[in-house]
Amino acid sequence: MSKITRRDFLKLVNRVMAAAGLAAVLGPVLAYFYPSDLTETPAEPVLVAPEADMPVGESRTVSFGRYSALVINTPAGLKAYSAVCTHFACIAKWDAEKRSIVCPCHDGYFDPLDGSVISGPPPTGLKPLQTEIKDGVIYVSAGEES
Repeated sequence: MSKITRRDFLKLVNRVMAAAGLAAVLGPVLAYFYPSDLTETPAEPVLVAPEADMPVGESRTVSFGRYSALVINTPAGLKAYSAVCTHFACIAKWDAEKRSIVCPCHDGYFDPLDGSVISGPPPTGLKPLQTEIKDGVIYVSAGEES
């Protein structure tokens, strides 16, 4: 059995670190060129929550294809929008205290009733999505809101 020298050990550590660094760089590069899911919007409606779990004033953010959807139960009924802010593609959130949709990145505000811009830098409103209730369960799908 041969002993490993300090020089051999450092060469081994150097190779392991080089391989880890290469993997850390190549992983995101490969993911960029070969993304796992290019679907902008799903073909089938996406489950949000049971209707009983979303009283007026509550919201849910759900995965909706490549992006997220924001579903809010307003006094006027269920409203759904793409959660992607039209300013810099941050994910907008429902703020129950302010009763508006807020983009935390640059202080943009959207109207929960129609998705239009209330204030801030977003150039246009949020894209509306369609909601439907089947057997007491809320679903969201692509299309114009009804």
